[in-house]
Amino acid sequence: MEQLIPINIVVSDRSYRIKIRPEEEEEVRRIMKEVNEKIVDFKTAYAGKDQQDYIAMALIMYATHPGTSGGKAQAVTAPFLQEKLEKLEEIINQALG
Repeated sequence: MEQLIPINIVVSDRSYRIKIRPEEEEEVRRIMKEVNEKIVDFKTAYAGKDQQDYIAMALIMYATHPGTSGGKAQAVTAPFLQEKLEKLEEIINQALG
């Protein structure tokens, strides 16, 4: 069985606990930093929207333009990123639902 470690990630000032492989931690934290920076950019550009709108815009932008990140290992992280984005979407929908 694969060894997973729990980490806390922050998306737009909310903390979420996820489990990942130890070798993915640095990449996950870098990606989440970029996502949070993009959320701030969207807040600045589109004032007056709902917080969920900013989160959705940032994650959609990131998922559809993977080249916008450092691009270190995009072919390897794309399936991993898709899985994490789907999990984040579930968490957000549950929190709002």
